[in-house]
Parts: sequence; structure tokens; C-alpha cells
Amino acid sequence: MKPAAIIFDFDGVIADSEIVSGELLGRTLTQAGLPTSFEEAMDRYTGLNRIDTLAAIASHWGAQVPHDIADRLAVETTLAFSQPLRPVDGIIDFLARVDHLPRAIASSSSTGYIRAHLGGFGLSGRFGEHIYSGREHVARGKPFPDLYLHAAAALGIAIGQALVIEDSPVGARAGVAAGARVFGIAAASHARPKLSDALLAEGVERVFSSYTEMAEALAL
Repeated sequence: MKPAAIIFDFDGVIADSEIVSGELLGRTLTQAGLPTSFEEAMDRYTGLNRIDTLAAIASHWGAQVPHDIADRLAVETTLAFSQPLRPVDGIIDFLARVDHLPRAIASSSSTGYIRAHLGGFGLSGRFGEHIYSGREHVARGKPFPDLYLHAAAALGIAIGQALVIEDSPVGARAGVAAGARVFGIAAASHARPKLSDALLAEGVERVFSSYTEMAEALAL
């Protein structure tokens, strides 16, 4: 059944940015005396917003966390994301194929960050006002369902009619909890075989290794 609307995550779904986040988190935490590999950073923090990332760091490391870790991460994040990002392979063509469907972005990132990088991809007009942030539009971000429920309501559809596209277990959990149909995408640079397994474990319907494969499944 074809969806009535599509709600996209942003990082790792539209922007090939999760690998940047994983690398800067691993590097910054290690330099702060909290040894963290890229893989560990991806497993622990992918899909979380800034506040929840800091809470997860505190939960994992306890009293070892330096008092200025938030400032260190803010500086490194600003430096890392001041450079242009690449879109995930295939996303621009996929968006052209679904141009007839209502669509939104529901992301843990800020709307300013999302709009800036959409502009860099030449996608500024693809989502109109339907760009929603777990930092700005709801009290509880992912993995809670609130952001996806908010986006569906803004689009004027029942959440059960929406297709959510996610790349992280945290985001997939939010989409499934909301009651949406959820597809996993593992097409960005950070994707590893265990990512597909983790997404399936959260209850996504299918995991796709490319947007071409997803478009074929949706008969677009």
C-alpha cells in the first residue's frame, strides 16, 4: 500500500552527516579522557539530540565527565558542520519521485541547521514549512513518538497513513511507537551490517540499502 505522506529523518536519511557526528564524538570524548571509538559513538548516540546526548554521556561515564564537555562538543560540532555536507546517495532522485506526496522532516537537529543544509543540496523548496525539530516543536524528542505525531498532525494525516524513513534505532523506535509504517535506510556512509539488524530489531518493516531499492518497493 502506498503511503499518504512521507516523513523523513534528516541526518543519515537526507544528509550524509552521521559519520561526521560519530567521528567528532569519538574524537572529542577520547580527548576529554573518556575513550570512545567511532563504533561506540555511533551505537550510543546516533539519533539523539544534543541534550539527550549529554545525558547519555553522563549516564555512561558518571563522575569522569569533565565539567566543560558540553562546551567542548559545541566547539567541535560547530567546526565539523561548518563544512558542506553531502546528500545521501539517491535521495535527490527519490524526492523527485515522491514530489506528488505530502512530506515533512522530523529530526533531532535544529530547523536552522536543517534548512541551511537543504539549501546546500538544492532542496530548499521540497518541504516548505514542514520541517520539525525535536528541540523546538515537542517537549520530548526521539525515541519518544511525539515528533512524528506532531509532523503527521501538521500534514493533516493520521500517523498510520504515513511512511517514516529512519536510519537510527532511536528514530525507528520513535516512528514505530507513534504507529507509523517505518522503513529503514542504510545508504549513508556510516551504515554497517549491524545497523540493519538493529533497525529490524526496533520493528521497522524493511531496511533498504539504497533509495533506488526503496523506490522500487513503493512502485514509484
